[in-house]
Amino acid sequence: MASTALLALCSVGAFSGLAVEAGAGVCHTTPIYAGHSWHKATFRLDVAGSTLSRYLRELLVAACPDQQLQALPRKVITQLKKRCCYVSLDFEGDLQNPARHHPASFCLGNGCSICLSSERFRCPEPIFQPSLLGQAEPGLPTLAFQALQRLPATLRTRLANTTVLAGGSTLFPGFTERLEMELGAQCQRHGYGALRPCLVARPGRGTAVWTGGSMVASFRSFQCRWMTRAMYQECGSRLVHKVFN
Repeated sequence: MASTALLALCSVGAFSGLAVEAGAGVCHTTPIYAGHSWHKATFRLDVAGSTLSRYLRELLVAACPDQQLQALPRKVITQLKKRCCYVSLDFEGDLQNPARHHPASFCLGNGCSICLSSERFRCPEPIFQPSLLGQAEPGLPTLAFQALQRLPATLRTRLANTTVLAGGSTLFPGFTERLEMELGAQCQRHGYGALRPCLVARPGRGTAVWTGGSMVASFRSFQCRWMTRAMYQECGSRLVHKVFN
């Protein structure tokens, strides 16, 4: 048992920092210091990859009410999202100017294709503006700032200097730049002008937690924390709490 935020940091060789996770089911911003999660400064956003896939389908059907679009398998919608969508650095400006929509076509493999226009950058936007889905909670950049704000001043800069992105929903083109821009703006707006978070966005961050887990499991110090099948069969479920607490 291990914190996904800690494993994300381990994937880049760090044990202290701010983990910004955006996966399939949920987003988290979690400060980690010396290998321990700072729970009172951890925030959650219930908008992530699966939500964006559903939203993309809604956008496509709204633009072209075609039965074929409504019947597309979830896997195809997910591929469409990964291959065609990107994060806008100026959402309102792009939305209002059709010349900046950059249409793209996606082949369905059955001789048909789908043309995406503004849907390309409207799809990931709810991570930054959950209000587009009718949710009142703040977007991911605000949650990342609030996590840093909750930290003691003596640790804030140190953890901000290692802000690690993890999860497949951070792989959209423009995601890192937009998060960096908005997080920096939050710092300036709220009187933390000297705080300049440094984002770590490795190419393999989609599987950062898995990579971090493989690294942690190889440490010699971790070997005493294995729980074997024989141990479980002898002691039962209470052993889980004994070993991992």
